[in-house]
Formats: sequence, C-alpha cells, structure tokens
Amino acid sequence: MSESLPSARDAGLCRCHTCGLLVEYVPHHDCPRCGSALHQRIPNSLAWTWGLLALATFMLLPANLLPITLFYNKGILQADTIFSGIQALVRSHMTGIACIVFVASIVVPIMKIVGLAWICLQLQRPKPVRRKRQLRMYRIIDFIGRWSMLDLFVISLMVALVDRGILLDVSAGPGATAFAGVVVLTMLSAKMLDTRLLWDKAAR
Repeated sequence: MSESLPSARDAGLCRCHTCGLLVEYVPHHDCPRCGSALHQRIPNSLAWTWGLLALATFMLLPANLLPITLFYNKGILQADTIFSGIQALVRSHMTGIACIVFVASIVVPIMKIVGLAWICLQLQRPKPVRRKRQLRMYRIIDFIGRWSMLDLFVISLMVALVDRGILLDVSAGPGATAFAGVVVLTMLSAKMLDTRLLWDKAAR
C-alpha cells in the first residue's frame, strides 16, 4: 500500500493567495513578491462562505419579485420582473431567449447557492464523504459563476423586444440591483471557500 505524499502545509510551505508564489510559511509575514498577508488557509473560510450565501439567498427574493426594468412604452410607464419578462418573450415566440434568461437568472443562482451550502455542510460533518465529488462540484459552480452576468446582457436585449413597441427612457429597476447583488455575492462565496479544507478533512 503506497503512502500518501506530504502536503505543502506539512513541509512548512505556503502559496500566496494573491500572486500564487510558493514561499516558506512564517506566521504574520507578508508575501515577498506582492506584499499580501500570507495564510496557509483562507482565514474563517467557512464563516465567510456561509455569511455570503445567506446574503445571496436573502437577495434572491427582491431580485425575482421586484421590477428589473422600468421603461416607457408609447408614453406609458411599464415595469418587468424576471418572470414577466420571460412570459413576454414566450408570448412573442422567442422561446430560446426566454430559456436563456430563465437558466441564467433563476437556475444558475439557485444551483450555486445549494451546491456551495452542501459542500460547507459536508466540511462541517465529522466524517465527510465523496471529497473528489465535492471538489468537482465546486469547480463546476466556480465555472458557472463566471457566466452569471450573461443574464444582464440578455435582459438588456429583452427590453428592446418586449411588446414590439418603441421603448424610451429605459432604466434598471430595483430588481436589477438585487440580482446583481446575488451574482456578486455568489461569486465571492465561491472564492472564499478554501477547497484545500476538503483534503485537510480527508487526511484526518
């Protein structure tokens, strides 16, 4: 039976979280290349991740219930939520764009929040299992998060297509601000989750 290789942490090494330089770890010292504080693990990684996920979950409600766009259509002020915009696209026989908006604005944020919460719960269990699957899910969530802003671009196109009217004075509604908050918070939570904690648990 082969022995496991020692980790960089066991060897007293540390990788800078900013520039990636591998250096000898000395507590309370900074990276010699970029000057960032050195930590073998992201401090309070799980606490930060849980906090950001809680905020993102809270922001989901206004993001989906409040108007995401405000505009004048033939002199009449109208407001669209994500759901009403999707319905308008379907009625206008633009099902493809409606599906993209639905996936990017509803499915992706919920998948990220649920996936990250599941990984955090596994890390807090006494004996977490299937650690390679956890790391694979994290990489998928991190990849999806890079494309979350696609929805804002699609919604800007949707505004110009709804009702096939002449739209003037288009502006973002409070729902757009909340949705942007969800996107940023989920991206930050994915970055704050230190995946090396998965292997720390496995070594115990």
